[in-house]
Parts: sequence; C-alpha cells; structure tokens
Amino acid sequence: MNFAKKILCIGAGYVGGPTMAVIAAKCPQYKVTVVDVNPARIAAWNSDALPIYEPGLSDVVKQARGRNLFFSTEIDAAIDEAEIIFVSVNTPTKSFGEGAGKAADLQYWERTARNIVKVSKGDKIIIEKSTLPVRTAEAMSSILNANEKGIHFEVLSNPEFLAEGTAIADLNNPDRVLIGSQLTPEGLKARDQVVEIYANWVPRERIVTSNVWSAELSKLVANAFLAQRISSINSISELCEKTEADVTEVSRTIGMDSRIGSRFLVSSVGFGGSCFKKDILNLVYICRSYGLTEVADYWESVVEMNEHQKRRFVKNMLRAMFNTVAGKRIALFGFAFKADTGDTRESPAIDVAIQLVKEQAKVVISDPKALDNAKIDLASCIDNVEFVKDPYEAAKGAHAIAVMTEWKDYKGLDYGKIYAGMERPAFIFDGRNVLDHKALFEMGFNVFPLGQPALKHLKTV
Repeated sequence: MNFAKKILCIGAGYVGGPTMAVIAAKCPQYKVTVVDVNPARIAAWNSDALPIYEPGLSDVVKQARGRNLFFSTEIDAAIDEAEIIFVSVNTPTKSFGEGAGKAADLQYWERTARNIVKVSKGDKIIIEKSTLPVRTAEAMSSILNANEKGIHFEVLSNPEFLAEGTAIADLNNPDRVLIGSQLTPEGLKARDQVVEIYANWVPRERIVTSNVWSAELSKLVANAFLAQRISSINSISELCEKTEADVTEVSRTIGMDSRIGSRFLVSSVGFGGSCFKKDILNLVYICRSYGLTEVADYWESVVEMNEHQKRRFVKNMLRAMFNTVAGKRIALFGFAFKADTGDTRESPAIDVAIQLVKEQAKVVISDPKALDNAKIDLASCIDNVEFVKDPYEAAKGAHAIAVMTEWKDYKGLDYGKIYAGMERPAFIFDGRNVLDHKALFEMGFNVFPLGQPALKHLKTV
C-alpha cells in the first residue's frame, strides 16, 4: 500500500504507544511505526496483552495494528524510512553529577538524536514528544544538523498533555494540541505538516502553534500549575483536620468560583505519576541555573508539600494505632498512582509502604492492575511485603486498611464482610476520601479521612 506519510515514533511507552495508536486509527492514509529497544515491550504491543493498561487502548490498537500501525525493534530501518519522527524516549530525573535529583537526564535523548543522524539519508522532521527542558530543541538541532551529509533536520516541539486513565479520551478529544517550531520558512513549513496530521480529527481552533521555546516551557508549567493546586488543597486538608472543618466542603466552595474552577482540588495522600514531580524539579533546576532563587524555592515548595502529605499520612496512622504498627497487618488498597492505570511511578503508595515496613508493620498490597510494578518498586523490602490481588483476602486479619488509589471497585466492596475478618479495633485510613465514612463508622470501623474529622469509637484514639 502507498501511504501519504510515513511516521515513526521512537519509544513505545505510556506516551508513544497510545499517541501513535490514535494517530494510526484516525489517519489510515499514514503508515505509523513504533520502535523500542526493549523487545519484550514490542512483543507485548504485538499481542493481546499490551504492556500498559489504559481504558480503550486495546480497541484502538486492534483497529489499526497490521493495517497501518506497526510495532518493531528494527529501529535503524524505521528511521531510514520515516519522513516524520516523534522522539518519545525516557527522560528521567538525573541521579548523578550536576543537577542530580532535579535536572532531566538527557543521555537517552542524545543517543537517539545521534542515531538518527547516523542512519538518515534524507531530510526529516524531528518532533520532541518527551518532556524536555526548555531550549532542548536547540541542542537537538545542533547535534542533528552538525552532520556532513548535507541533510537538514527541522526540530519541533509537540508536548503531550495526557492524563493516565483517560489518555485515549484525551487523544480523541484534546483540550489543545500544541506545536512549537522555529519561526523560519523551513520551521513553519514543517509545523504545517504536523498540524495537518492532527487536523484529521482535531478542530483547527484547538491546534495551537507557538515558537519552539514556548512549547517546551508550556509543558513544564502546565504540570507545575496542576501539581500546585493539589499541594495547595493538601496543605488545607491538614488545617481542616485541626479545626474540624471538612476539606471536601472547602474545595467544593472554592471550586465554584469561576476564577478558580474545581479540577485538581481533591485532597489525597499525594500526587504521583511520571510527570508532576519530575517536571517541577526540572523547572526548579532551570530557575536556579538562571539565578532565580526565589522562583525556584517557590516551585520546590510544591514538591515538599507533597512529600509532607505522604509523611503525615503515616504519622496519622501511627498516632491512631496507639503509636505503633509493629507486627500489625496493614492492607493497602491500591498501589497505582491513580485509578484506571497500572502505572506506579512516583505513587504515594511506594513511600507509605516503605515507611510502614520501617515501622515493622506487616504490609499487604492489593491492586487490580499494578501488582507487578509494585513488586519492582518495593524490591528493597519485598521480603516484608505480601501481594494479594483480592482485597478481601488482603484485609483478612488486618488491623487497618489504607486506601491509596481511588479505584471504583473499592467503593462497592462488602465492608461488613471485611470488618468481620479484621482484628479489633479496626481502622480505615481513606487516603482518597472515596468511601462512605459514616456507614463504615456505623459498622464499627474507626475511620480517618483526609481533611475531615475522624469518626472513632475509641476515646483514646
């Protein structure tokens, strides 16, 4: 078949896989190839057991796979063939050297850029899809265009704004698609080609164009603003607990203000995921590199508030359970950083579990999709952790349940049955405020929500 365009994505992770699947489904006239260095991951994309869980993803992949969507480990051949290349490789926070703990680690990105130069035989459009520091496109362009082949690479930025758990819906009906380019004739021509891809299903008014630097920075700032809202309401949740106010009532009231809005004002044990913490720390590092100390301190406080929320969640458990959890079975309901995903990157449950293990608790992890990742995340203390998919089994003989992920299934469990099998007094710590606290209290539980008065039978608690 003769395809109108040949598109490649390097990186078959949470961004590259779903994004390319939707592009292929919406644009049957294009050939879309996704490559990765991990053969097991590619094998999974070519099977019925996809490597990531995302509602609706399987149907989209099955619609296009083998028709115009292909997953492969043949990276060099795919680079040679493609006209447009999305780069969606991992850009973790640097763990060594200058900027350790805050700056983005760009070694995988640079290796990819150099391999593109080595393999390519003609001009190509290169699109940053990974979250990268502002002005990275300039570095990428320098590496790509320092070739002696006479090949020109135009580098664009097309950051993703997906939310895990709703990624397919976000791709099908995005708030906006942002495409940044150099404002040169060549840059604008390349930008128009990428606009043309998305215009197959996204209304033109939602396709935003900018210079490449603004596009790069917009991604970091968007995540920083969202995380800031979560940390802000979490800081108020602690005040609510001291004053016997109700954080859900406070958030509902302020969310009705049209200047503020209601989204990302739900108090929880903390935000997680691959982007928020990483992007804020990246922003902090950039600000410090320009000498903007006060700006860096401000954004760093958003992350610190998130860390504080996780620490105080465990402290509240200890205080409620007579200042010790040693030898006590504690079931964590949920391990993914949010519902409808198996992703556990930066999940608050990781820190909570490790803190409880250090307190010598018998920790039991239950989650419908994230147990495999949980075992990897808790490898350092895995001998002291049990993994049980069935929440009823996980709660048997437990002194306490802590809700860590807002899976809908947890709302519909038979808590009367669960209570009957638990040690007394029985505790529930609702880190997501998703359960019926009054009903649980009436069953006999001592209930500790976030940002709300505790419902307890024990006067000493």
